[in-house]
Amino acid sequence: MTKMSTVVPFWPESIMNPKRLSRYYYLKFTRLQGDPNALAKGTAIGIFLGITPIIPLHTVLVLLVTFVTRTSTIAAMLATIVVCNPLTYVAQYYFSILIGNAITPYNFNWERMKNVLDILLAKPGISESLHALAGIGYEAIIVLVVGGTLLALPFTIVSYFVSLRFFIRIRDKKRQKHILE
Repeated sequence: MTKMSTVVPFWPESIMNPKRLSRYYYLKFTRLQGDPNALAKGTAIGIFLGITPIIPLHTVLVLLVTFVTRTSTIAAMLATIVVCNPLTYVAQYYFSILIGNAITPYNFNWERMKNVLDILLAKPGISESLHALAGIGYEAIIVLVVGGTLLALPFTIVSYFVSLRFFIRIRDKKRQKHILE
């Protein structure tokens, strides 16, 4: 007989126990199968797309980009979930706006973004999400995309090398364990 906690989603308990949530995702990543390079590239793609402020399009873009680049879709999806969640949305959009305002000639304020985020966090359908995003104007979209891309680039590069090392180590441990058996 299984315990109820193994059947019920872990999310409510994990918010109060970040150690458990970290362990959960660590185990998910260690169980991924495939070439370490493809897994690391998938992870980097997931980190990049997860940090960029394109919430209603994350899944579609992950599927498209990982298909085109022949990298790990599962690693990309996991990485996107880890970096883009209700605990990180606000900071990512805030820093995207700061960077975008500094780099572009446009000025987009936080209040306009907060109104859109409130709509997006209410979990509307894709049509309503895109309508809310389109309502902020092309200048805001430019600010957000430029700022989000520049924010995501260093994390993407670092995540590739860190995850490549991680996946190679996991592969080597599995090989060593297989040899000993």
